[in-house]
Amino acid sequence: MRRLVQTRQAVNPMLSAIDAADAGFDVPRMDAALQRMQGDIDRGGIPGVVLLVARHGGLVMHEALGLQDPQSGTPMALDAIFRIYSMTKPITSLAVLQLAERGQLMLSDPVSQYLPAFAQLQVAHFDGDRMALHPMRQQPTIHDLLRHTAGLTYAFLDDGPMQRMYVKARLPSGALDTEGFIQALAGLPLAFQPGSTWEYSHATDVLGAVIEAVTGQRLGVFLQESICGPLGMVDTGFWTPPEKQHRLAEPAAAEVPQLPMPLLDPRKPPPMDGGGSGLMSTAGDYARFLQCLLNGGEWGGQRIASPHTVRMMTHDHVGSIPQNISQFGGQMLTPGIGFGLGFAVRMAEGLEDLPGSPGMYSWGGVCGTTFWVDPQQELVAIWMSQASLQREHYRQLWRNLVYGAMER
Repeated sequence: MRRLVQTRQAVNPMLSAIDAADAGFDVPRMDAALQRMQGDIDRGGIPGVVLLVARHGGLVMHEALGLQDPQSGTPMALDAIFRIYSMTKPITSLAVLQLAERGQLMLSDPVSQYLPAFAQLQVAHFDGDRMALHPMRQQPTIHDLLRHTAGLTYAFLDDGPMQRMYVKARLPSGALDTEGFIQALAGLPLAFQPGSTWEYSHATDVLGAVIEAVTGQRLGVFLQESICGPLGMVDTGFWTPPEKQHRLAEPAAAEVPQLPMPLLDPRKPPPMDGGGSGLMSTAGDYARFLQCLLNGGEWGGQRIASPHTVRMMTHDHVGSIPQNISQFGGQMLTPGIGFGLGFAVRMAEGLEDLPGSPGMYSWGGVCGTTFWVDPQQELVAIWMSQASLQREHYRQLWRNLVYGAMER
């Protein structure tokens, strides 16, 4: 039977390994889950993966399977560094809430208070490709950015006229610095009236710019000082220095042209620290962040947020606001699922077609990473791969396998 926690590398000194059975797992079922993953790798489903499960504050599983780099044949390592894309959003969102705790901003503040270019936006209405512009009924707020109701969108969600405007403005390119990105975005109309529609979007990138405006620091510097440094997230940042680049996980070459956005190059500092999708991280680092949230904002003797802030962050903030059903994004918030401040939140027992408990929160990255935290079960689970085209399948499979191995 496989070890569920590998010992060939330092795992995470603040997460002590505990016996899977003592944590409420059926060990043969956990072993069968690993065998299933290895079988999929052997059949070419994904190049490789790092799996992490923690429960009751202890590390139950931390396994590296398959290849870290399919081109070179490098085996996957526990400390492999992944492009986590939208798993950046919860970290940036917590940073904004830290500023609110310190009295440096309020969630009710209009975005234009910090980014004046947002003061005079208009709202587009399309009849086919013909566009009419209307004034905003209300300005988007920091709260709107946090919950994705600010009227923004993403180019990859659809191929309509608004998305084509985003592409023409080079918003998905990754080539713009923060100032250039904000000026380009504010030069376009909004896709929806602020507060009227939930639409997954560049909102968290704008939050990153707000953080820079409030603090006078580059986003990566502020995240290091306020979150990553205190939690010991030593491998999390917007680029990977040369001495760590041999640990980068890579997608299969055939997947890269099919990614819905450009593949991030972590080998050099980016023009802009993208608060919505720019971080690199490891399973161990991200587990520290999630365990901190599960603990109510404290980890390893470091309190980085109030438990009241975390409670607010991990509850639904969308309510009855409708979501836009996009062509490629589909219905991102499925029945029973709302959205908090940075990630999806499960609101009900049942309704969703996956196991879990009310109050659990989760999100993923477009290149194949995902996580969830189930407070009722004191459970943290992370899946780290660079397999974008299979991401939805494996997010669901991993959830089913982990809950299927739980005895209590």
